[in-house]
Amino acid sequence: MLRMKKIPVLALAFFLLSACDTLGSQSIAISTAIASRTPSVITSTPIILNPMAITPVAPTNTEIPSPTLTFTAAPPTATPAIAPESVSVDILGCNTGFDVVHGMGEVTNAYATLKNNGADDLPNVCAMLRAIDEGREHPDKKACVANLPAQKQVTFKLTVDTAYRTNTIIQVDVSAAGVLLLRKDKQTCADIDLFGGAPADVGAIKPLQ
Repeated sequence: MLRMKKIPVLALAFFLLSACDTLGSQSIAISTAIASRTPSVITSTPIILNPMAITPVAPTNTEIPSPTLTFTAAPPTATPAIAPESVSVDILGCNTGFDVVHGMGEVTNAYATLKNNGADDLPNVCAMLRAIDEGREHPDKKACVANLPAQKQVTFKLTVDTAYRTNTIIQVDVSAAGVLLLRKDKQTCADIDLFGGAPADVGAIKPLQ
């Protein structure tokens, strides 16, 4: 029986390496480049990861009901009962002039007598003059007395700013305790000088005449 001789390990390795060199070696190029991922694009639309996980919410009525307003009648205030026929006014006449004190040109003065023909005193009786061509408001266009007793009268001088050399139509409003009682107009107010001139008792309370 033939016995094989043991080949030394070093000789066997040398033999194998020589065989590789003889046959030739081919190198395999291994690419180490890793394909890059496509970058994510950020948009204004939100990304929903799981659309099935969103539970629809039923719309609710968010309108706030308007409160109901309840009006309460104010308690009545005491207003003096004044009969319009208890008061009368007489426009005695007019004149014109120039008011340099108040920086106005021509003004018209009217003299009006207020009469309390009733049986009761009248509080806060006033007369106010108006004109169809009235300009700036004159401080003397209104005059008042705190109280006009029954069966008494008072004469006021009232002034309005009017146009120069114009036929002025005037009106006198009479009120008591803030209540308008009557209005009297005069299409042509005669010159007061034709009736004896301007009265000297302006503002004085006198018995009815």
